Amino acid sequence: MSFALYRTFAYVTGVFLLALTFVAMPAKYLVGEDSMFALAPAPQGWEHWFGPESPLMLFIAMPHGYVYMAYVLVVIWVALDRRWNAGRTLGVALSGTIPVLGFVIEHRVVKQERAEEEAAAARQEPAPTG
Repeated sequence: MSFALYRTFAYVTGVFLLALTFVAMPAKYLVGEDSMFALAPAPQGWEHWFGPESPLMLFIAMPHGYVYMAYVLVVIWVALDRRWNAGRTLGVALSGTIPVLGFVIEHRVVKQERAEEEAAAARQEPAPTG
């Protein structure tokens, strides 16, 4: 249960982080005449989506913060359940702060956990007689 929840939150956190990094933050800081580092003007009729008061921050940044907090709690839950060491737990939790890295780490964690489960199952099977 906890591992499936971890996988779900890893993907949701990763998607929100990508949207934050490549949509909301550029809309707030890079586009629009009144933005901090105005590199381009806002498209005609879309000015309210850009600049310091961009509603994208409300729709992307705020949910990302809450989702990331839940992700960290789920990582701690999985770490306690699977008996991960502190370094692995911290690395997996921090992978949700770097765009794309969360997807890579999730893939590696799932691959490693499945290999460990298969090895444990192989050790528990009785030897065939005959």
